[in-house]
Amino acid sequence: MMEAGTDPRRWKALAVLGIAYLMVVLDVSIVNVALPSIQTDLGFDVENLQWVVSGYALTFGGFLLLGGRMGDLLGRRMFFMIGLGLFFVTSLWAGLANSDTMLIVARLAQGAAGAILAPSVFSIITVTFREGAERNKALGILGGIAGSGAAIGVLLGGVLTSYISWEWIFFVNLPISAIALALVPRYVRESRAEGLARNFDAAGAVTVTASLMALVYGLTQSTNNGWTSGKTIGALVASAILMAIFLFIETRSSSPLVPLGIFRRRTLTGANVVGFLLGTMIFGIFFMLSLYMQQVLGFSAMQTGVGYLAVALTAVVAATVSQALVTRAGVKPILTIGMTLLGFAMIYFTQVSVDGSYWADLLPGFLLMGVGIGFSFVPISIAALAGVQGPEAGLASGLINTSQQIGGALGLAILATVATTRSDNLVADGQSVPQALTSGFSLAFWVAAGFAVVSLVTTLVVIQRKELEQVDPHAEEAQPVPAVA
Repeated sequence: MMEAGTDPRRWKALAVLGIAYLMVVLDVSIVNVALPSIQTDLGFDVENLQWVVSGYALTFGGFLLLGGRMGDLLGRRMFFMIGLGLFFVTSLWAGLANSDTMLIVARLAQGAAGAILAPSVFSIITVTFREGAERNKALGILGGIAGSGAAIGVLLGGVLTSYISWEWIFFVNLPISAIALALVPRYVRESRAEGLARNFDAAGAVTVTASLMALVYGLTQSTNNGWTSGKTIGALVASAILMAIFLFIETRSSSPLVPLGIFRRRTLTGANVVGFLLGTMIFGIFFMLSLYMQQVLGFSAMQTGVGYLAVALTAVVAATVSQALVTRAGVKPILTIGMTLLGFAMIYFTQVSVDGSYWADLLPGFLLMGVGIGFSFVPISIAALAGVQGPEAGLASGLINTSQQIGGALGLAILATVATTRSDNLVADGQSVPQALTSGFSLAFWVAAGFAVVSLVTTLVVIQRKELEQVDPHAEEAQPVPAVA
């Protein structure tokens, strides 16, 4: 095996990896802007529209750890190419969708493709670049792609939806994945972990993902059928049974998807709880605000995309600043500031009104949220590695990504259920649709503010400075999959 840092093609390989990673980032940020157009064209109910976002996040998060392990053992380049190929096919599938069911299934498949693709990017970097400054530079470049990609995504989503059609938010992935696929054999060398047992906990990945999907389905069914309906209760019971089976599998498996013993580390556990709650807020808030801007304020998709630039660009700048501040002040103080600012942003959004404006009702909250995101993602990525040494670093890094994605899917389901139930009740009582929608969004934002309070308390009580001092200086900072916009 070639030693890391000696391949003369490594910087060209990074360019190929960066192209693919940009596609993953775009797919997170580009969709929300197009949601109202998708809803109108495919006839989505409000309670089912959230599956366009949460379906992707569920399969992405559910299969992320499995995808990373299989790539490490069977071949990182091979799995990277498989992920690219599947992303091409599923993006084409999503763009050609002519019904709500077809698009949801395509997004579920696309999330699974992302779970194969994303971890391969970082594992290839680990074996391609020498540990230390060179590898950190490569990771920093990917971080820059993540930040700028989020901003590009919201703007590109607005342009494509307004001037062509929403289908092109998926078709745009086709040339990107095709170019990357053509260049991979030329510049990226194959590698795999040697000397490890080739055991995969596929059963664990399937059961936990199925459990979470049943939970989200149960939450959405409660809107139309009530909490006591057979569909709602059946889905929630199925979710609980599947989760119990998952935990049983993890305690018996020789190579568990999630070794439960890792949660004995208090700060690591706290970081994942905060990461989970961070996902619940960000995914849900952007979903709600996209609908608010277009369905209540009458924004076009283009105006919505431009409006989101404030939070995307602020988050990039704040993340850069927080990296320097964490070195001086430590992880916990910066994370505390970040979660506090996010809480204030959630509370600010509760005041949205039917006749609101971007400058008064949204921009101040976007700026608060952008700084909060930037001041949260960097320290939480470091805290996720607290007390972790050597081989467990990859697991810990993947775990925080999984927590954020699953938190995003469940949080979105909860907030969408709260908002839709409130809006439907008000419409039934005779309120206008814009008034009812706004009231529903406001209530959902209060729930999101509650998530922020819980995350702040977790930061203060569970995350410990002493354990943060034990972060392996040779382990790369965990790289969270962006969830901005």
